[in-house]
Amino acid sequence: MPGTETDVIDTLAGIKPGSALDGIRNRRPDARAQAQASYRALFAPDIPGEVTATERFAVAAFVTGLHGEADTAAFYAAGLATSGASAELRDAIETATLAAKGQGPYGSYPDGPLTHENTPGPSHRIAAETRRALGSRLATAFDHMHLLAFHPRDAEPAALQALLDAGWSTTDIVTLSQIAAFLSFQLRVVAGLRALAGGA
Repeated sequence: MPGTETDVIDTLAGIKPGSALDGIRNRRPDARAQAQASYRALFAPDIPGEVTATERFAVAAFVTGLHGEADTAAFYAAGLATSGASAELRDAIETATLAAKGQGPYGSYPDGPLTHENTPGPSHRIAAETRRALGSRLATAFDHMHLLAFHPRDAEPAALQALLDAGWSTTDIVTLSQIAAFLSFQLRVVAGLRALAGGA
């Protein structure tokens, strides 16, 4: 799989050995090593469990595509292809991503001091034809990832039950949540490093 040896954040941010940004990252060697270890644990685990490499990279390609990060999405799309995903599945994932893009975050807080921040916005469900191409398991995962990306305030037990009903175990759901959290972290770090590079 791509990036298991080369530092993925360096690759995505375009950091060259010996550069100023390389020096900045070297000031936090543990954080640097742990970020790469997290990538390996999620996308090239020694014990993959029931979540396949194709599913892991499919979810990552979808999530990074939702955020409009073309280079990062291309990286995970390459991993998806390497995992053995068919051209038909890759096309379906691209279709799902394009249809699901939005702004956000949307949603409503419980009654209280934060309700003035409530923001209405469209919810999303993968279209029927695309669901058939993806399969119920992956399509439901995409629905859930869209919820986490654009409607985090609206997450509720029914969303988790939908994953269970589609064949994701509780352990699988933890893995999906870890992937979502890692990608949120990775996208922000890469964006920040790119901004620093532009400023320099």
